[in-house]
Amino acid sequence: MPTQPFNSRVYVPEGIVTNRQGEILDLRELSPFLRTLLVTDGTVTKSLEAFFWEPIKVITQVQKRLELEEPCPLLNVAEGADVIQREVCLQGSASNNVYVYASSVILTAALSEQQIQLMLEGAIGIGELLRELGLETYREIVDFGESAALDVPSGSIYRTYLIHIAGQSAMQITEHFPRHLYSD
Repeated sequence: MPTQPFNSRVYVPEGIVTNRQGEILDLRELSPFLRTLLVTDGTVTKSLEAFFWEPIKVITQVQKRLELEEPCPLLNVAEGADVIQREVCLQGSASNNVYVYASSVILTAALSEQQIQLMLEGAIGIGELLRELGLETYREIVDFGESAALDVPSGSIYRTYLIHIAGQSAMQITEHFPRHLYSD
């Protein structure tokens, strides 16, 4: 497996990074802001609002509590684990541009029942909710590349990261960024 980029440094002199599947991505070909979103460990919603200068709303497409039908290796959990599956779009309130398509798997065992209920209400982004709850978290970027998902625009760049709470993997989030919205 390739070394994990972006753990301590972002700058790679030649700009070439390799993802978990061995695919190559040239970071020099991405706009500066898209590069920033790809490697950030902060909340994407705040960054989008600052860059595009418009309120960002979270549009929930799917959100349900269920048992995993297959293992989730990145979270290190087996089939049958109790999770929240969540799919959202982050959309500009004024422009109606969908800046991010995101899917999440959230381990309910990592949260209190109150936190689970707040998560299921889904009115704000996960990063915003974690900040409002005051939870100490660590984000670990584990994958990135050109999106091949059928339900996102072609030409998108994705990143997958884990959110750790109290030292345990608690959430797996994959975000897809439509490249054309981030061109210089």
